[in-house]
Amino acid sequence: MAIETSYSDARVRFASLLDEVVLNQEVVIINRRGKEAVAMIAASELSGLVETVHLLRSPKNGQRLLSALEQVQTTNSNSSSLDKLRRDLGR
Repeated sequence: MAIETSYSDARVRFASLLDEVVLNQEVVIINRRGKEAVAMIAASELSGLVETVHLLRSPKNGQRLLSALEQVQTTNSNSSSLDKLRRDLGR
């Protein structure tokens, strides 16, 4: 659940709010009087969201990814180590 705070409170607690955002992957909503609220999220979280949007932008690619996910979830495949996969592929 997001932490909601006022602009004034966010200024006072800025460093601790930044720590909360990064350490706990928490979202902080800063409400501003008479203006649109602003959300604070970790840069890594934003990067993941941007990547997801990019991958799902194309309906065809989105369907391919969802089909692959479905296949993995319904198949009882054996896990392989990265080294074994490299050997199998001759790398």
